[in-house]
Parts: sequence; structure tokens; C-alpha cells
Amino acid sequence: MPKLCTLFILLLFTCLNTHGQVDDPIKVESAIVRVNVGVVDLRGRPVTTLGRQDFEVFEDGTKQAITRFETTTAPFSVVMLLDMSGSTKSFRQNIKLSAARFLDALGPQDRVAVVEFYSKINLLNDFTTDRAHAAYSISAANGSGDTDLYKALLFSLDKLSKENSRRKAVVVLTDGVDTQMRNEDRKLLASLRPESIATALRPEASDALNRILSRSDLQGVTIYPLALPTGDPAKLADPSPLQIELYRAARSRLRLMAERTGGTLNEIQRLDQMATLYAAVAADLRTLYTLEYQPSNIKRDGQWRSIKVGVANPEFVSRSKTGYFAR
Repeated sequence: MPKLCTLFILLLFTCLNTHGQVDDPIKVESAIVRVNVGVVDLRGRPVTTLGRQDFEVFEDGTKQAITRFETTTAPFSVVMLLDMSGSTKSFRQNIKLSAARFLDALGPQDRVAVVEFYSKINLLNDFTTDRAHAAYSISAANGSGDTDLYKALLFSLDKLSKENSRRKAVVVLTDGVDTQMRNEDRKLLASLRPESIATALRPEASDALNRILSRSDLQGVTIYPLALPTGDPAKLADPSPLQIELYRAARSRLRLMAERTGGTLNEIQRLDQMATLYAAVAADLRTLYTLEYQPSNIKRDGQWRSIKVGVANPEFVSRSKTGYFAR
């Protein structure tokens, strides 16, 4: 009977994933911390020839033993998340052509899954090295309606969890305005006087955002948001304090997502920049090392653990996620 129950639960979980529905993630205890690290010289040029001996990792100031090291040539599993909500309808062709250039810039062994999201989340293709298959998925992407950004990110992290020990990243093209989150923000701000609205929201306190960051921490996923220029109130003649604050909070959450996972927020000012920024993200992936360590502090007390990655050569500068919450 216990085996039958287990089988039923597994089947139910599979069915939910097939339809792109994501419940709150199951808490997974992990004693391994994975960190993707980029290194540049003082002129900003990537350094891609280092070995394990060239790195040191510190958690809360205490040196940690590196238990696993992967060079910049190790392949990635990447989820391409495409925002197909109503706000992107007018420039879909730009999105598809630019996303296709991203595929061209990846390594031959990098595996790519393509996911579209709007009011629904659809897996267009699972992880594959077949670039023609992924390119067809991009060309077929379509949709309209609301923006389920955070559900789409959780769905992507769930897909990545099945990629085992491979290096992992999410590249998400969006304006960052999740419909449900915006409605919650608007409800909170509606009770305030206009002069109290500015900076009233605390983006870092978002439960939805922190759920994504926790899941990313567990797997060592790096997130690269490409932020579309739609919805920016600065382009309006007379934006209200409410519009400005809603946009600020949404963009701040994208920035936190990138910084906390070791990625970069790429803000698209003009549509003709999109392809270049996509290619830049692919190039950045090819310059990342991956380090793993088992923390000497094994407490799961929910407290922040700062991470600092040092490089032996003082003329080199590293970039990685800044820490994690030990949950």
C-alpha cells in the first residue's frame, strides 16, 4: 500500500507539471552551496583559464573548502522564458529574431528549454541540444493577456531541478510587471495618501520573490532578466505617483533577482538593442566558473549567509551571488 501511495503522488505531480501549474515548492534540505563565478581583469575582459587553486570561498568571513570545481567550458542547462503577454504583442518579431541569436551564441553541449508565459505557462520544448528544434519553438511562441512572471520562474526552476548536477541558468525576457504582484502592490498603495506613496513598497520583502530566490539558491541557478522598455512611466507626459512606484517596485525585484543569483539585469532601452543583449548574456554564460562547497556552519536558522569569492591574482575581479538565506 505505501508503494501504491507513492506511485499515485508521483503521477499526480507529473500531471501538474505537464500543464504548467506550480504549487509552493517542497522544502529541500541541502548541505551543498553552488556558486557561479565570473572573473574579469582590470580592463573588464573575461578571464577563462583559471583552475580550482586560483579561487577561495568565504562564508560569513570563514574560508570554505571547495568540494567541486567546473571550468568555463562546462555545459549549461538554460531555460529561455519568453513573455508573450499582451504588452509584448507589438514587437513579437523583434523578440523572436533576438532570441534566435541567443541560441547561436550558446555552446554545442548547452541544453535549452523554451517556455512561453502570459496568463498561461507553456513548455514549448524540453531541454535539448537541437538548435533547430529550439528555434522552431521560439518562432511558434504566442499568447496574450496577463503576465504570470513569478509562476513561470517557479515552473522553470522546477524543470531545472531535473537536470541533476548540470550548471543551470534562466534567461527571462519581460518587463517585470507580474500581474498578480502588481494588483497586490496597487491594493497596498490605494490606502496611502499620494505624498506617502513614493518608496512605500519594499520589493525585497515579497514572498513570491523570496520563494524564487530560495529555489534558485538550492540549485545554484543564475537568473538573467532582459527588461523590456514597456510600461515605463517616465515615457508618459504626467505619470502619477502610483504608476511610478508600481514600476519602481517591479524593476527593483528584477534587479534583486539578478544580483542575488549572480546574474545581471540587462535593461533594453531600444528594441534594436535586444539581439545584442541576448548575445551578451550567452557570452557571459561562457565565462562562468562553478564552485561548490559544504558550509562549515550547518545551522538552518533562516539567517543570511554572505558569500565572497576571492581570486589569487589581485588584478582579477570576481562576480557571484552575494549570499543566501540558510533555510
